[in-house]
Amino acid sequence: MWFFKSVPSATWDEIEDDGIIVDVREPYEFKAGHAPKAKNVPLSQIQNFESKKKIYLVCASGARSKRAAIYLQKKGMDAVNIKGGMMTYRG
Repeated sequence: MWFFKSVPSATWDEIEDDGIIVDVREPYEFKAGHAPKAKNVPLSQIQNFESKKKIYLVCASGARSKRAAIYLQKKGMDAVNIKGGMMTYRG
């Protein structure tokens, strides 16, 4: 099951400058507040996302972004979950 699979994770301080932040929350959640430079790709649309860069995935708490990271890894992308999601963001 996906929730038992280990996925690479990082804190906000560990995000590399050349990576991209993908926020998998719904658009209304994203509009309520998000990290600068984050791109909104809701989890329901993640299958359409492609990138050659390292991808840092975020959601509210880390559960949806973990699912997205596992999915993108299976597609061969370098995907990392941001620990604790937006609940740990200190902007």
